[in-house]
Amino acid sequence: MNAKKRVIAAIKGEELTELPSGFSLHFPKGCENGEAGVEAHLKFFKETDTDICKIMNENLIPYCEGITCGEDYSKLPSFSLESGFMKKQTELTKRILDAWGPDRFMMGTLHGVVACGIHFIEKKYGYDDSRLAMAEHFRQDRNTVLDVYRRITEVMCRLAEKYIEIGLDAVYYAALGGEYRYYTDEEFTEYIEPLDKQILQTIRDTKGYCFLHICKDRLNMERYRDYGAYADVVNWGVYEAPCSLKEGRDLFPGKTIMGGLANRSGVLVDGTDEEIELAVKDVVKESGRKGFILGADCTLPTEINYRRIRTAVEAARKC
Repeated sequence: MNAKKRVIAAIKGEELTELPSGFSLHFPKGCENGEAGVEAHLKFFKETDTDICKIMNENLIPYCEGITCGEDYSKLPSFSLESGFMKKQTELTKRILDAWGPDRFMMGTLHGVVACGIHFIEKKYGYDDSRLAMAEHFRQDRNTVLDVYRRITEVMCRLAEKYIEIGLDAVYYAALGGEYRYYTDEEFTEYIEPLDKQILQTIRDTKGYCFLHICKDRLNMERYRDYGAYADVVNWGVYEAPCSLKEGRDLFPGKTIMGGLANRSGVLVDGTDEEIELAVKDVVKESGRKGFILGADCTLPTEINYRRIRTAVEAARKC
């Protein structure tokens, strides 16, 4: 059974003699697109032998000068598949698919509404403060900010459709906004959740597989309980959230789970090969073999030795 068939079998909850894996990381600056981006992906895929080949997306909504309050969101232009950052991402995706074999499970990264809302103000505020600023801007001028969020939602729906049209097997939707310290439960439920679900429904309508990634720490995971209906696979920060594999299975019943290992600490970062293999066995024992794909909480460190990832990948296949 090749890698692609392994992943699809895991999604369907079938018995497997070899468990699949999916790992990813952010490549060094300069590898966002073009030849450098293609080569970085192919090197990672070859050297790690990961079953899921996740195409990263560093082609972000560009920084917008002069946003200091909610009213300033009116300065943002409209977005489309013809926007420069979108064209770079779709071209990168096509080139990687053309260069890589058909026996791997290919997946494209799609940033969620909240993640995208960080990108065009991050240069001014910095990453963490951007998240605080977003929530404050929203409260200052809800209608203007929501108009931008809706435009982001529409273009991300188009990117999801394009990914599957190009030939990807799945879309990986990175959802943010569930952290306790930014949006309130009421704000999230009324304004963020419907936009997330619009994109998730579009992914389902494409007939591609939908991987829901729930990101960041100190999360109210209950905000995502209803998202499971839109996803084939769910991945979250077991250690970051925190939310154990068992708790996640209870939250998303009947869904395939991806994850189990910490991404920025622990055995993948500083363990021996033997410790990595033992940790993988422990994760599989906790998760069970059905409906499980080995992975990490989120992206691994850019500088990690790819041999470490390959050790985990091979260990999963032996479990």
